Amino acid sequence: MTWEEVRKNAREKLKGFCKVCPVCNGVACAGEVPGMGGLGTGSAFRANLEALNRYKFNLTAIHEVKSPLTEIELFGQTLSLPVMAAPITGTTYNMGGAITEDVYTEEVIAGSLMAGTIGWTGDGADPLMYSSGINAIKKFEGKGIPIIKPRAQEEIIKRIRMAEEAGALAVGVDIDGAGLITMALKGQPVSPKTPKEIEELVKATKLPFILKGIMTVKDAEIAYDCGVSCIVVSNHGGRVLDHTPGVADVLPEITAKFKGKMTIIADGGVRSGADVLKLLALGADAVLIGRPVVIAVFGGMREGLKLYFDKIKNELIQTMLLTGVASVKDVPASILVKM
Repeated sequence: MTWEEVRKNAREKLKGFCKVCPVCNGVACAGEVPGMGGLGTGSAFRANLEALNRYKFNLTAIHEVKSPLTEIELFGQTLSLPVMAAPITGTTYNMGGAITEDVYTEEVIAGSLMAGTIGWTGDGADPLMYSSGINAIKKFEGKGIPIIKPRAQEEIIKRIRMAEEAGALAVGVDIDGAGLITMALKGQPVSPKTPKEIEELVKATKLPFILKGIMTVKDAEIAYDCGVSCIVVSNHGGRVLDHTPGVADVLPEITAKFKGKMTIIADGGVRSGADVLKLLALGADAVLIGRPVVIAVFGGMREGLKLYFDKIKNELIQTMLLTGVASVKDVPASILVKM
C-alpha cells in the first residue's frame, strides 16, 4: 500500500465530504461545517497553513548530526515521534459514514500504536461518540487520551471517571468546543468555562489534565494558574471561530512564557515532517495532526495511519539532517527565518 493509494481510497469513501485535495489547505471546503472544512470563510483553517508557511529553514549541511533522534517522553510513555492523532469525531455527519465511529476510533488508536505513538479520541453531539473512544482506549490497555467537550461540570466529571476506568494516559477538555455548531444542532449544551470551573476539573482527577483550544497568553496563564498539566495551542482547525490567527502565529509568545512549566502541544495545519519541526522550533513539545489522519484511516485503516505517521517521521528526520538538529527534544528557534 502506498500513500497515493490510501489517498485514492479515501477520496472514494469521503466523497461529498472531503475532496482529499493535493494540499489540504481549507480552500475547497471553506464553510463546510458540518463537513471537513473551516467555519464561515474558512479563514482560520487557512491561517494555520499560512502561518507555518511564513517560516523558512536555514539550510545547513556542515555539522555533526548523523542520526537525528525523534523520540520523546510524554504522559509516562516513550513515543517514536513527537506527533499524535488529534481527537476527531463525527464520522457520519462530518465524513459521510463510510466508517462507523467505533471503527474509526479503534483504527486511530491501533494505527497510532503501530507507529509508536498515541491516538487521542474525542467527544461529540452524540454521547456515544465519547464512549467509542473510551472503548477503544480500554481495548488497547489505556494507550490513548480522551478529550471531552465543555459540557456541564457534572457531565465532564462523569466522563473523566470513564477515562480513569479505561486506564487512559491523561484526560482533557477542548475548551474551544464551546462554539461548535454541531453540538448546538444536536441539543448538547456546551459553554465557556470560568477559571474556578477549570480548577474544579483539574482537582477532580489524578490524571494529567489537558486544556485544548488555547490561543492567547492570557488563557495559557489561567490554565497554568489552575494547575493544568498540558495545554494544546489550537483554533480547533478553524471550525469554531472564523478569522483567528494561525497556531504558528501565536505559539512563540505562549511558549516564551510557559515552556518547561507545563507541556505545550501545537495543533494546526501540520501537513509534513517539516511542519512538525517548525512547531517544535517555535517551542512546542509535540504536535497533533487532524484531517490527514482522517484521510489515512478512511483510505487505509490502521495500516494507512501507520504508513502516514512513518511518512511524517521520515520527513522529520530529513529536515533535521538539513538543519543540524540532533534531537526533537532540543530544537533551536535559530533554524527558522520568518519571511
